[in-house]
Amino acid sequence: MKSTNHEQFMTQAYAEAQAALAADEVPVGAVIVRDGQVIAAAHNGREQLRDPTAHAEMVAITQAAATLDSWRLERCTLYVTLEPCPMCAGAILQARVQTVVYGADDPKAGAVRSLFRLLEDSRLNHRVEVVSGVMQEPCGQILTDFFEAKRRLGKK
Repeated sequence: MKSTNHEQFMTQAYAEAQAALAADEVPVGAVIVRDGQVIAAAHNGREQLRDPTAHAEMVAITQAAATLDSWRLERCTLYVTLEPCPMCAGAILQARVQTVVYGADDPKAGAVRSLFRLLEDSRLNHRVEVVSGVMQEPCGQILTDFFEAKRRLGKK
């Protein structure tokens, strides 16, 4: 897939992050694409759903599996604005996602490149192609702004 397509689909994931922000959720968004078509789109919903597993990637994987009527997301690309955490990386592997494209690195919880390299670990039975840094600046800035605002509110 061309990088221009990566930016097109990451723009859609970023729109999901903005929807999360509007809902006062941590602004992370994800879309899953198969054969050039978006088959799932989601954003973080942990606060709204009161569910610690309601990360954007997890919700999108569930939607995509329902769309395909299969847990196997072969030939699918997951676009997510933030590097997946260990939980999400595990789900990505279990779902057999082909490619993950992410925007901002997550130095505190990233399981794709920052802290761990789960998606490319040769000890596991599935490996995922990874493209990082697509729209890195806006994907990181929306998170920085969100947490700075939360800290300001907490100090009042």
